[in-house]
Amino acid sequence: MDFDIEKIIDMYSDVVYRIAIARTRSRADAEDIFQEVFFTCAKKKPQFNDEEHCKAWLIRTTILCCKKFLSLSWLRKTVPLEDTVSVEMEESESSVYCAVMELPYKYRIVIWMFYFEDMSVYEIHKALNIKEATIRSQLTRGRKMLREKLKGEYFHDEA
Repeated sequence: MDFDIEKIIDMYSDVVYRIAIARTRSRADAEDIFQEVFFTCAKKKPQFNDEEHCKAWLIRTTILCCKKFLSLSWLRKTVPLEDTVSVEMEESESSVYCAVMELPYKYRIVIWMFYFEDMSVYEIHKALNIKEATIRSQLTRGRKMLREKLKGEYFHDEA
């Protein structure tokens, strides 16, 4: 695969931005991470075997940039401004999105990648470097938490 940063940005900008939003919960921070990921890609010019390899590299780099950003000491000492992410969705999709955003990170990221990015357990395993069994467990627990959060709205107790 030939390295063309403009093509890579066109193809994967949405994926990188959505993962950054899911991780940081802030539009401004997600935009910073977005820029850092593609700057790193342009600077390093990695050789990709195919488009899946490129996508996996970008996802992994995005996650690493998010971890690095969220570990900054100054960030822990700040109070965030109200920075709501406005995503154009139907009301039902919006409440599911909000419920997913409220999950703890380890569940939120696998739920996000599985359902919103349409990645398989194997692809998530490769991107996050986590065992497939762990990912399946996190998906199960994350679904259970979502079911509790959305109880009454989407799920009805069956007597």
